[in-house]
Amino acid sequence: MRENVEMPSLFAGLTSEQTKLIIQSAEIRKVLATDTIVNAGSSATELFHLSQGTAKYFRVTRGGDEVLLWWLSRGDTFGIGTLLTEELQYIATAEAVDNCELLVWKKDQIRQLADRYPLLTENALHIVLYYLAAYADRVVGLITETAEERLARTLLQLSYRVGSVQSGGVELAITNEALSRLANVSPFTASRQLKKWHRAGVINKSRKKIHLASPESLLLD
Repeated sequence: MRENVEMPSLFAGLTSEQTKLIIQSAEIRKVLATDTIVNAGSSATELFHLSQGTAKYFRVTRGGDEVLLWWLSRGDTFGIGTLLTEELQYIATAEAVDNCELLVWKKDQIRQLADRYPLLTENALHIVLYYLAAYADRVVGLITETAEERLARTLLQLSYRVGSVQSGGVELAITNEALSRLANVSPFTASRQLKKWHRAGVINKSRKKIHLASPESLLLD
């Protein structure tokens, strides 16, 4: 799993003036916690760039269970299918975990910008490959790692991506349920292992928050 590889930026390589013009062309959309941003299966008509907040990106099975694909955070871009000529559908549902602010471009608008600034398309491809590599790592982890190892690596990845650096460690705002789904382990296993790490002093667990004194020490457990 790519614990310390940064998410590629949609604006990588663009000048500050070009980035400013692209951002100014976007609609600024504010979404409240628990509100749906996009629905899986609906037409991909808008490209989203999360500038504030966090959101969960998931699919719902026929039985009604959520399969959590990604924990979206500041700097994440989704709805990339809008850059293609073909009319596509969103592959998953995005729902705000807390209050979010997004930059939003309509399909025609972002395609025109991509024609003007080809680096946008190149960066979008880089983002897609990043997601694909992360999903491939998760599949390999299901075969080669124990549940505890998957949980440790998921925590380590999240600490790099969305963790808040504080005195004495890194804090993550995430529930046990969401963490277990991202790590592909049962909620019982996640709870048991978190309690074990808590007793060992590796983490400090509170409601919907995990404080990691030393994220790298998880892999030494």
